[in-house]
Amino acid sequence: MLRGSQRFKILGIVDPVFAGKTTADILPFINADVPVFEDVSESLAKLSEKPDYCIIGVALHGGILPKSFRKEILKAIQGRISVVSGLHTQINDDLEFRALAQEYKVDLIDVRKPPPLKNRHFWSGQSLEIKTPRIALLGMDCVIGKRTTGNILKETCEKNGIRTEFIYTGQTGWMQGLKFGFIFDATVNDFISGEIENQIMLCHEEAKPELILIEGQSSLRNPSGPCGSEFILSGNCKGVILQHAPGRKYFDGMEDLKIEIPAVEEEVELIRYYGARTLAITLNEENISQSRLLEYQVKLQEKLSIPVVRPLNGEVKELVPVIREYMGRHAG
Repeated sequence: MLRGSQRFKILGIVDPVFAGKTTADILPFINADVPVFEDVSESLAKLSEKPDYCIIGVALHGGILPKSFRKEILKAIQGRISVVSGLHTQINDDLEFRALAQEYKVDLIDVRKPPPLKNRHFWSGQSLEIKTPRIALLGMDCVIGKRTTGNILKETCEKNGIRTEFIYTGQTGWMQGLKFGFIFDATVNDFISGEIENQIMLCHEEAKPELILIEGQSSLRNPSGPCGSEFILSGNCKGVILQHAPGRKYFDGMEDLKIEIPAVEEEVELIRYYGARTLAITLNEENISQSRLLEYQVKLQEKLSIPVVRPLNGEVKELVPVIREYMGRHAG
């Protein structure tokens, strides 16, 4: 959200751990510089502009609302601020929240609310007829930067004269205001492939892009929620850009179980078996020194013979020739 949103303007952050700082003090590679507050009350007292929305901006395992969040949500509603939640817990189903929201005349917005089944789409195969090249942004794990890399890649492609659209598949993509997409894990499994196809069709018909990027979710072999084959098979993505965090040994949230993330080389081969080509590896820079990251980058590129780049370091522009070559092979 701090990297950019067409839907919301971020005025401040509530985070007691970093209260008193600004986002520029805490987050590298972020242009936004907004204050961090202890709680909602402090933010309302100190912000010069009253917020319209309080966004629950966290990604929690299972998507369940923590009890500790309740008092902050109640404060926001009493401050006549609408609440936007990307969690699986539906705040509209909470009687206390709903009654208070009605009293203070604010909205409760559940981004992950499953839509009615009558509005869902089943995969039909019609998207196979669309010749627009598609690239899936997949990852070696969840919460690894697939959407961020996709946004950077879209912007880079457009700056280089490639009309590009990015289809989101998570709640943050909706919050960022991207035009095309759906919430993957709020969709009944039978309709996931159809929703991917439907968004490809809408994107093709309305925007007529030269290239379509599709945000992946989780990873092909994450045991808590394996995902990714749908984008290759149902979305007919013949190209993949694979995001990896070399400073991460275990799957996110599974450190106690010691379930290790597989080798990148194996994942590239698995993607090939699914019928797609890995065009490049993009690196997440968490938990690793710059010297070790650079060494890893060089070695992995030599081993795989494909580009290995750091999106947050401005290196995505190096992928433009690779993407043009891919488009030349797969354009209709």
